[in-house]
Amino acid sequence: MVAEIEQNVRDTSHYTGRATLDDAVITAMATVLRHEFVPSAQRNLAYLNRPLPIGSRQTISQPYIVALMSDLANVDSRSVVLEVGTGSGYQAAVLAEVVEHVYTIEIIESLGRQAGETLARLGYRNVTVEIGDGYRGMPEYAPFDAIIVTAAPDQVPEPLIEQLRPGGRLVIPVGPVGAPQSLQVLEKDAAGRIDTTDVLPVRFVPFTRDE
Repeated sequence: MVAEIEQNVRDTSHYTGRATLDDAVITAMATVLRHEFVPSAQRNLAYLNRPLPIGSRQTISQPYIVALMSDLANVDSRSVVLEVGTGSGYQAAVLAEVVEHVYTIEIIESLGRQAGETLARLGYRNVTVEIGDGYRGMPEYAPFDAIIVTAAPDQVPEPLIEQLRPGGRLVIPVGPVGAPQSLQVLEKDAAGRIDTTDVLPVRFVPFTRDE
């Protein structure tokens, strides 16, 4: 799987400007047990470099995309990160191998609770899982050194920009349902200004909000 991720990185370098990923991210991808985060019926497919269904019309992302988003976040062992869209918990586990602490929020209660149980069982003590509307972020734990969003809204949620520390990065797919989406990196400077970079065409599940 890791070899395929590295090949994907080389193949998409004309989009991303990256021919390699950070060593800590590659080590995390090799360490996290992806089969623990997929339904039992999918476990024989767990280490294929592709997304898989996890129920509730949600997916576990393609490993290459998980690795790329983790790398784009530009984090290290001192970083505190927010993930919006816990899903299976796989992206949170990868980040937890790299950063000091991960706060992750999931709007679908059954998925969030299952992910929390899986992460706890696997010993990830530096991950906090909550159930709620990720559009609002988790202001009680802000500011964050990086924010990763694993579903695509039409527009970037303003509360997430507000909760980003100066110098931090927001990695998010953006685009309406049924239309092309772009993986974007938003970087906040010391004055609070935002610089946005389109990285790669992607396809994510739609961003879900409380009714």
